[in-house]
Amino acid sequence: MERIRELLNTSYAHKRGYTGKGITVAVMDTGLFLHKDLRGRVKGFYDVLGNETECYDDNGHGTHVAGIIGSDGCASRGEYMGMAPGCGILPIKVLDRRGGGNTRQVKKAIRWMLEHKDEYNIRILNISVGMLKSAREEEQVELIKLVEEVWDAGIVVVAAAGNNGPAGNSVTIPGICRTIITVGSSDDDNRQTQGQGLRRGYSGRGPTDSCVIKPEILAPGTKITSCDVHNDGYTTKSGTSMATPVVSGAIALLLSKYPQMSPKDVKLRLYQTANRSCDRKEQHVWGCLDLVRLMH
Repeated sequence: MERIRELLNTSYAHKRGYTGKGITVAVMDTGLFLHKDLRGRVKGFYDVLGNETECYDDNGHGTHVAGIIGSDGCASRGEYMGMAPGCGILPIKVLDRRGGGNTRQVKKAIRWMLEHKDEYNIRILNISVGMLKSAREEEQVELIKLVEEVWDAGIVVVAAAGNNGPAGNSVTIPGICRTIITVGSSDDDNRQTQGQGLRRGYSGRGPTDSCVIKPEILAPGTKITSCDVHNDGYTTKSGTSMATPVVSGAIALLLSKYPQMSPKDVKLRLYQTANRSCDRKEQHVWGCLDLVRLMH
């Protein structure tokens, strides 16, 4: 995360007092290990699978994602601080230890989240998971409808583009949803992908079947070190699952400065401030995340 913070110049926001404080990010994933870097800012826990009330993560993916968003880095003396170290985190476990889940579980989780959004001041939903387009059409339609409902309720939905690139029309669901913000990796074609189990150009690419530009925005996603589930340690992962919380964290910083912004306002701001010279013209995206311009 130190590399990502330097690349995006997150200190620009932090030094001005914008750390995401007062903003809660819901993380729909594999759960959460109560890492030292996150304790005190975890607002609750909802477990669709096992109905457990205490935080746990039997996979590690959700903890890593949450750390990218909001780790305060105290266990690493700041080295692995996340994007928005003052934000609140609300983990929602919808995936099992293998990372599997289903639409019924997601539907239950979203219904619960909408019922409690005001209680926890949920402003952002991070979805670093996706459904392949080979899934049943009715499931695809239902999942897209659900995330649109979250967006319409005033919550910014940020979803991963998936790791099925570089072919076109390879964005996973719900990332193909026209309304929400979909994130791809800006560094998926460099040598860092070697040894990560990902092909060069792994980031899902559009356009979608409806000729919608997806993903809209790119952020670093390759070889990011963040919170692990073992002994308050850290681990390194790659993928659009990691790029997505980089953008969610940036939005938490933005909303801590401009709390009145609606999801539509946030998406427009990302469009207006994207770095269009980041050498990704072949992907037909808006551009790469430019945090300094975003925060102006």
